[in-house]
Order: sequence, then C-alpha cells, then structure tokens
Amino acid sequence: MIELTTLNDGNQIPKLGFGTYKATEQECIDSVKFALQNGYRLLDTAAIYKNEEAVGKGIAESGIPREEVFLTTKLQRENLGYENAKEDFQESLEKLKLDYVDLYLIHWPANAKNYADWQKTNAETWRAMEELQREGKIRSIGVSNFWKEHLDALLQTARVVPAVNQIEFHPGYWQPELTELCKDLSIAIEAWSPLARGKVFDNNVLKNIAEKHGKSVSQITLRWVIEQGAIPIPKSSTKDRILENLEVFDFVLSQEEISAINILPEMGFSGELPNEWPDVLKFD
Repeated sequence: MIELTTLNDGNQIPKLGFGTYKATEQECIDSVKFALQNGYRLLDTAAIYKNEEAVGKGIAESGIPREEVFLTTKLQRENLGYENAKEDFQESLEKLKLDYVDLYLIHWPANAKNYADWQKTNAETWRAMEELQREGKIRSIGVSNFWKEHLDALLQTARVVPAVNQIEFHPGYWQPELTELCKDLSIAIEAWSPLARGKVFDNNVLKNIAEKHGKSVSQITLRWVIEQGAIPIPKSSTKDRILENLEVFDFVLSQEEISAINILPEMGFSGELPNEWPDVLKFD
C-alpha cells in the first residue's frame, strides 16, 4: 500500500504517483490499467499530453473503483483566463469520461512575456477553478511551475490557497528555496521528472547508495524525493520498472545520504522556465 499525505484542504493524496507524459494511446491505456491493478492510486495527465481519453479508458478497464483513484489533470497555458479555464476543464472531463477530477492544476503560469496582464490572467483562471471546486467538479485545485512571484501575486486575490505546486524536482535540480516557501504556505510539492530525464542512472553517488541498500538507482532517487516531503510522479511503460518504482516504502535514507544527494551538481534539467515561454505564444 502506498502511504498517503493530507493536503491543506483536508483531501488525502498518495505519496507516489504514476505519470503519463508522452504515453501514446494503447501504451497509455495498458500502463494506466497495469499501474492501478498493481497498487498505484495517483495518476497524472494533462490536456497538453493529448492522452486524457486513454487515461480514462485505463481507469475504466482496470476494475479499480473510481473513488480509490486520485486523478490529476492540468489546464494548458494557451487556455488561461476565466472562460477558457471553464471550457478547457469541461473538455478534459468529457475526454476522461469522469464526473469529477481529484486535482486540477494550472500547468504553467501566465507571465509578462506572454500576457499583457499576467497577474490578472492567473487570478481570473484561479477564480474559475475555485468555482468549479465549489460545484464539486474538482476536489482539490493547485498550480504547476509557479515560482515565488507567481504565488505571491495569486495569493493577493485567491480565496483558496493552492493545495499543490507541481514543479521540476530531482537530484541536480530540486529548487530548494521554492520548496521551502511552499512548505511554509502548506502547499504540497509534486515532483515532475523525478528521475532527471534518466540522468540519475549514470550518477556514481546514487549508484553507491543504491548498492548499499540493495536497491536500484530509481528507487533511491524516488525515496529521496519522498524524504524531502515531495510527491514523485515517475513515468514508465515497462511493467518491471512500474513495479520497481513502487518498492520505496520499505527503507529510509540516512541524513548523510540525503545531504550527499542534495548537493549533487546540476543534471537532467529540462531547460523549461515559467517566465521563458517561446516567443510565438502571445496572448491578450
């Protein structure tokens, strides 16, 4: 059984999730179904992944009761704003063939480079999500890739503090100052790309720690994320790897090992920054 943690709104979320980024139609259906049937309960998708229908089918085919599944999807950055958020959410819900989602995130914040009034755009998007939450269509609402300036601006008008901030978080790039800020605000951190785009597998520090514990490098890395108080969301379509990533709750890392991982030099950074969208993406 995957351990649970309680969000600031009282809802509980598993401490380990299953990601679906880049998963194609049948691959996505099969991997979601397999993951759920073998113990995963937190699923992560997004409108921009274009696989919400497949995720919904995987849930339906798994035989796992809907109330046991914690499903997350995200509003894409091209559709920020009050009306757009409402429409995009409804489209996601229809593709998933669900009555509600457990967590809905703003995938990337509006910024000064792409929106004339980025603060207002984020605020209006959040207002729409708060309304959808009050209507019972979303259990928890949150953000993704929000830095301090985005959170500060949002909290000036928000009625609901985000339950989650999903950020790039892995050895070699774990944004400790932002992580600490979110902890102070009681905002849970979810970790995307927790395995550093595969770069962790070549790291000697992680390999040595893995050998000491009789674990794999991925298990050591995911355990480190969990011990930092974050929720890792690894993605795999390989059955052995999907099962392997579950085996992270039967050991702990020493403080010395955690500290050694904390100071690893930058590796696996995606290069994606919330204030640096491509120039072609510009909105009113």
